[in-house]
Amino acid sequence: MAKGTRPEGGWDIESVAAELLACEDERREREPFTDEWPELDLDTGYAIQDLNLQKRLDRGEKLVGVKLGLTSRAKQQRMGVHFPFVAWLTDAMILPIGDPVPQSTLIHPRIEPEIVFVMGDRLEGPGVTAAQAMAAVESVWGGAEVIDSRYRNFRFKAGDVSADNASSGAFVTGPVGLPPTDLDLALEAVLVEVNGEIVDSATGAAVQGHPGEALALAANDLARRGHAIEPGWIVLTGGMTDAVFAPPGSSVAMHFTNLGSVFINGGE
Repeated sequence: MAKGTRPEGGWDIESVAAELLACEDERREREPFTDEWPELDLDTGYAIQDLNLQKRLDRGEKLVGVKLGLTSRAKQQRMGVHFPFVAWLTDAMILPIGDPVPQSTLIHPRIEPEIVFVMGDRLEGPGVTAAQAMAAVESVWGGAEVIDSRYRNFRFKAGDVSADNASSGAFVTGPVGLPPTDLDLALEAVLVEVNGEIVDSATGAAVQGHPGEALALAANDLARRGHAIEPGWIVLTGGMTDAVFAPPGSSVAMHFTNLGSVFINGGE
């Protein structure tokens, strides 16, 4: 299939999956598939996401956890999509502390602060509550996700973004990990600093009222798809604020109340 062309007969799960991975590998953006395939809904998008996870594993990546997207009202309002998504994390998405934004592999990166869980116990839905979810958490970390999108101007509908692994790019966790019992996560605050200026702030309550609610949502949504959250997995609970641009030469920091600070420079 030629770059960015529509296959004869229209898009389907296989062709969209292949095109999205090609866009990622080639740093190529495109218009959303729903422009041509309006029937691409959330569940079809998840089928595409799962197919591409298998392709990632087949090429040597390792599954390390899950991420939630659009868990905060600020993010939902900006994107025009009004419910969260669950997506996969692999080891290829890990950004070591101190490394710059991988500009050479991303299309139009943006950075958002995240409360991150490392799981101690298996968490399997349906019917998981926030309290049950938090009881399965081993440690809590401050972090940041470098989101990216294969869609031009981050324009998409629910099926598009679920297919695109919820705009995954890279992620980094900070230097401080604490037991969940040591924190009031609804009140855990973050200040977002860009080039030395504070541009945004939020608390954990921005993430579905409490990050534990996002974790429960992930477990229950994955159960519907035949999956569970496994011990040792990393869970990114979703951006606490809107994402900030991360062009070359920029400097971004996320300062948490108790979870330390995460610094990312935009690279070259």
